[in-house]
Amino acid sequence: MSNFEYHKPQTVKEAIGLMESLENAKYIAGGTDVMVLIRQGKLAPANLVSLRNITELNGIDIQNGVKMGAGATHTEIANNGFIRKRYSALADAAGNVGSKQIRNVATVGGNICNAAPSADTACPLLVFDAKVVIAGKSGSREVPIDDFFLGPNKAALGPGELVTGVVMPAFGENTGSAYIKHARRHAMDLPILGIAARVTVKVGGSEAGCRDAFGTSDMSQIIRGLEKEKVAFEDVRIAMSVVAPRPVRAKKAEEALKGKIISEKLFEEVGEIAASESQPRDSIRGEAWYRREMVKVLTRRALLRSINRIVGPETTDPDRLW
Repeated sequence: MSNFEYHKPQTVKEAIGLMESLENAKYIAGGTDVMVLIRQGKLAPANLVSLRNITELNGIDIQNGVKMGAGATHTEIANNGFIRKRYSALADAAGNVGSKQIRNVATVGGNICNAAPSADTACPLLVFDAKVVIAGKSGSREVPIDDFFLGPNKAALGPGELVTGVVMPAFGENTGSAYIKHARRHAMDLPILGIAARVTVKVGGSEAGCRDAFGTSDMSQIIRGLEKEKVAFEDVRIAMSVVAPRPVRAKKAEEALKGKIISEKLFEEVGEIAASESQPRDSIRGEAWYRREMVKVLTRRALLRSINRIVGPETTDPDRLW
């Protein structure tokens, strides 16, 4: 492993100044990605600028939406009661990153700056229309998360810039979300595929009938029950990971759902559309054809789980379904 100087700035301004003055420098937060790359010889920085002592990068503010400091750890996000209730997809993702030890130090800023196609938090942030707050020597700016990811390990950051936080708008109580990570094992594994959904629905019939619909493990029966209660999609977001060079929205599938009442036929059509919007490739974790098929399956499950979190928020989330 190469030698490097380790710098510990106390403020964002100091960190940016160090990056401007030092040669071959790299920011480091939790270090769960950077240190692995250094040990593998894929990175050889002469200087590491630590962000861990910068208190302005910490914390989660839940006033008028959510404002997370880039230094918020996955454990903090997954355990935050407000996020678990109102931004469930993000809690799902944060709670599935690596191991407990990794979640305790890995930060949301580091996860998105790495810009890996498999980044767990990327899909939830896409469905929540998140904006990334970026600071540099010219000041601060906000970038929509959909414009932040440029490609594999490429993010919309200029020289010396760093992510200081992530902001998400507020959503009403008739909005629910979910993230489903499809992997060979639950811990310490990258996803074969990740799907996140956020839905806002209108119930034309009985909410009690909607809750009753989830009393079975038969997906088709659940859909028929929701169709009977005239559950319609008012707004939808669907995001996919590990199916393209960067995490992407399934925008055509979203449009196909808006204003429609749930039905088996609708879900079949939307699954096909979402799969057609994916661009998976063969890899050691899964072949392209398999990922396309699983897009159809997991899109349906993520949408239904999101609806279940709206109509039955006080009930135990039936993990057997997903």
